[in-house]
Amino acid sequence: MVARAYTVAFEGVDARLVEVQCAVSPGLPSFSIVGLPDKAVSEAKDRVRSALSSLSIALPSKRITVNLSPADLPKEGSHFDLPIALALLAAIDILPEDSVESTVSLGELSLDGNLVPVIGALPAAMTAAQEERDLICPSLCGAEAAWVDATRVIAPANLNAAIGHISGRSIIEPARPGEVHQTAGSRDLRDVKGQETAKRALEIAAAGRHHLLMVGTPGSGKSMLAARLASILPPLSPMEALETSMIHSLSGLIDEGGISRDRPFREPHHTASVAAIVGGGRGAKPGEISLAHNGVLFMDEFPEYPRTVLETLRQPLETGEVVVARANAHVRYPCKFMLVAAANPCKCGYLTDASRACARVPLCGEDYLGRISGPLMDRFDLRVDLPPVSFLDLDLPASGDTSAQVAERVAGARAVQAARFEDTENMTVNADAEGQILEDIAAPSAEGKDLLVKAADRFGLSARGYHRVLRVSRTIADLAASPTVEKPHVAEALSFRLGPLDT
Repeated sequence: MVARAYTVAFEGVDARLVEVQCAVSPGLPSFSIVGLPDKAVSEAKDRVRSALSSLSIALPSKRITVNLSPADLPKEGSHFDLPIALALLAAIDILPEDSVESTVSLGELSLDGNLVPVIGALPAAMTAAQEERDLICPSLCGAEAAWVDATRVIAPANLNAAIGHISGRSIIEPARPGEVHQTAGSRDLRDVKGQETAKRALEIAAAGRHHLLMVGTPGSGKSMLAARLASILPPLSPMEALETSMIHSLSGLIDEGGISRDRPFREPHHTASVAAIVGGGRGAKPGEISLAHNGVLFMDEFPEYPRTVLETLRQPLETGEVVVARANAHVRYPCKFMLVAAANPCKCGYLTDASRACARVPLCGEDYLGRISGPLMDRFDLRVDLPPVSFLDLDLPASGDTSAQVAERVAGARAVQAARFEDTENMTVNADAEGQILEDIAAPSAEGKDLLVKAADRFGLSARGYHRVLRVSRTIADLAASPTVEKPHVAEALSFRLGPLDT
């Protein structure tokens, strides 16, 4: 007789159903796990044995075989402990088979039978809902998994409580979702003295999710501006929050089961590896670009990143997803993020400062920014040069709009775009528009068209650059509440596209 339990194996943000088959047959006493398990899964037999022993349950002196089906799918992680234990208990007639088979379970067992929290409870709950089964997970994972309200989530604290619930002796109430976290931003855009052009670029980038490159001398406010970007972005929609939280669940970043409505803001160090930025490593985990999905990826000291890291950004910036292909893994992660990069104009940082004359001008600047390849530079919709700020300017009173005022305009522009792309699949903001849809929504007026054609011919805009100017022009028009793209909108978009970096 073969008893069955169900759990999941993770492939990117997808959780594939795995059938845990357990057979107890005559033969020399042994406990083997087959079905392409990794080291953590293979060690489950010792944790299961000890956990059952703590409940005074002795394993029979027979041959115990556990198969994880499909057998050709790699099984990784310690969350297979609980389903293996439940399948074994059903095989030795301690638990009813039909009750075990009607659930999807995951959780790590400690030696005394307590359930240890594991990653991936939210994607597992999604799969359980699709299979129309209940989910059993550790108590500390219940609040996270309960956000999927299409399935019942049972969150026992230990194996004994799980046995009591499945056998019907002690029913556990379904878990409730955790709290919605939304932090109040303490950083205000008005704190930045001067740099009005950069503030305007930040507003346009936030309104249409456009990629932004800031170049300026040290201390000109690049990092300060980027840190205040979160204060002008609209909160995540419920669907976006669920998408983002599923990725964070796989990385163990969800705190106490709470889902955040704040957009992710990731800022990796410039020494980060390719696997850290794009994804990979053991288990092909999501990288920074996927953790920034629906949010912002801020890369300070942009030219200091290894060239291999920078070049791997090119495809994800275009497609909005990344495929992590390894010898033993091939997974796909979403990564629709806004890239904000900051760079000094040269190695020393004072290329444009006449008072700090450098003997290597202008070659030092060309060499330094030359680390950013042309195809990657072409993917930045907005490029802005930040002049140095005098210490005398720091005593001036604050000027410009507050973050709340800018956020209101950004939210209005995003609302217009949401209505525009309501019936269009995979498009939510102007940065997503392409093909005929882009030509329909961003077609400039006759004067705007004439200006754009002249600029494209004069500066040799690529086809990608031409379309990115159209997207930015449409966003500027949305901020101005204009139904059509006019010449001033195109002119402003060109001023950010053809700035000091192109002259």
